[in-house]
Amino acid sequence: PDSFICNECISISHKIINEDEQLESFDPTNIPTPEEIKAYLDSVVISQDDAKELLSVVAYNHYKRIFFAEDGIEIEKSNVIMLGATGSGKTLLAKTLAKKLEVPFTIADATTLTESGYVGDDVENVVQKLYANSEGDIEKTQKGIIFIDEIDKICRKGENTSLTRDVSGEGVQQGLLKIVEGTECRVPPHGGRKHPDQQTITIDTTNILFIVGGAFTELEKQIRSKKASSGMGFGTKLQEQDEKNYLSEVQPEDLIKYGLIPEFVGRFSMITNIDPLDETQLIRILTEPRNAILKQTHYLFGLDNIDIEFTKDAKQSIAKKAKALGTNARGLKNVVDTVVLPYQFDAEEMRNRGVSKIQITNDVVDRGADPVLVFKKANGTTKTQN
Repeated sequence: PDSFICNECISISHKIINEDEQLESFDPTNIPTPEEIKAYLDSVVISQDDAKELLSVVAYNHYKRIFFAEDGIEIEKSNVIMLGATGSGKTLLAKTLAKKLEVPFTIADATTLTESGYVGDDVENVVQKLYANSEGDIEKTQKGIIFIDEIDKICRKGENTSLTRDVSGEGVQQGLLKIVEGTECRVPPHGGRKHPDQQTITIDTTNILFIVGGAFTELEKQIRSKKASSGMGFGTKLQEQDEKNYLSEVQPEDLIKYGLIPEFVGRFSMITNIDPLDETQLIRILTEPRNAILKQTHYLFGLDNIDIEFTKDAKQSIAKKAKALGTNARGLKNVVDTVVLPYQFDAEEMRNRGVSKIQITNDVVDRGADPVLVFKKANGTTKTQN
């Protein structure tokens, strides 16, 4: 009786509550089809069609499994192993998949995990991170996606049993077994290591989709050398073999021999590979996706009222430099940032001088030459080379 609220505030509050309810409720009758999922992945990630198709089908079947399971029919989930070089799109694919499905997502680094009781992150911490990204909603957490990167770095150090425990290799694999397959794990709601008197929450991981990724560089070298040694004679095409992505031929037994324990490999029924990127694909990554690096750069300069343009030759030079770095798409940002840094630093000064446009040519990328500057004039525009 002593409080007052206007009709506009009531209307706004009612709208906010309805929007929150819509976000929190996953509509099982509106699960995106594999074609819709792949189309969305295509808008963000260039190339990698095989991996996109596999992830699309896996995700579609996974959420059908959750919402449409019948009594007497128990459908196992299909966790995924992705193999591929760094910077080729493994993390971006998993993150984009979760965004399309509108489910919680988290990324964990396998190299920071150790067996429970030792210094480092417990394996349960990956579930706690997903819970944190779900804003404390247990139901949403239990339908999320977890991506564990650098999985090849926790392979056991050798086939022979060592006298000392491999707490950051085989020990982590053993710790992940139950979580990946599905179990009720108790995690501290605010992170950190568990202790006896600490409050914990129970999260069932049965319906959490796990995707793990790794470069497996040494494994690719082993398969390449094995294939090369099997081909001898004048008709052998060694150059074509060198350019081939040998990770596409990896079988579960290869992963086991490499150092993943059989029980761990058995929890991942789907194996896919990410192809290395060539210069043509790197150029497409520069320009085509909705979050393309050149679009980001153009937006940042636009905030300073300056347009920036990259010529076709400049894009080719950037892709060539990034390819030489050996980090695939990650190298693109490094090259672009290095090129535009001086002009970002002098953006205010150039704007005060009347610069309206900066044109980046291949000479700027390759030799550090000055770009073409376009100045605003009262009677038109004039180009000048600095």
